[in-house]
Amino acid sequence: MKEKEKKATPETPPEQEEERQAGPEEELETLKAEFEEHKQQHLRVLAEYDNFRKRTQNEKTTIYNSAVSDTVQAILPIADNIALALNQENASAEDMRKGVEMIETQIESAFEKLGIVPVGEVGDSFDPNLHNAVAHIEDESLGENVISAVFQKGYTLGDRVVRHAMVQVAN
Repeated sequence: MKEKEKKATPETPPEQEEERQAGPEEELETLKAEFEEHKQQHLRVLAEYDNFRKRTQNEKTTIYNSAVSDTVQAILPIADNIALALNQENASAEDMRKGVEMIETQIESAFEKLGIVPVGEVGDSFDPNLHNAVAHIEDESLGENVISAVFQKGYTLGDRVVRHAMVQVAN
């Protein structure tokens, strides 16, 4: 029976025999080496993340400064023309009106260049996402929820509302 029991138990694989022969000191050294390798890998990942964070912050600052610069460049000619208009001493009311109309045209052009779109025209359907209804009237000549007057224009930039239009809504 003893022979059957010996044959039934599996033999020890050669790897385990080497580990048994290696001893705990060598196993400890192997584990220390693995630990150091993982530690160095972890430190490299932390350094890469820190570099990524700094690079992203720098890119965000650069993009913001560029957007502000583009906006100021679009508005500077308007500011110059307002200053010129205010320096006119002997201008007639008609000349001043023409100057203000020219400035308004410049502002509209600058907004278009910057991608700012006006919203809230008389006759448009009322949209609470774009308009702020500050008054309501009954007028049978206009349809349901139609803007009957605009007190202050609204503006959007892409999908973002920069300012809601203040409007009067009919019916």
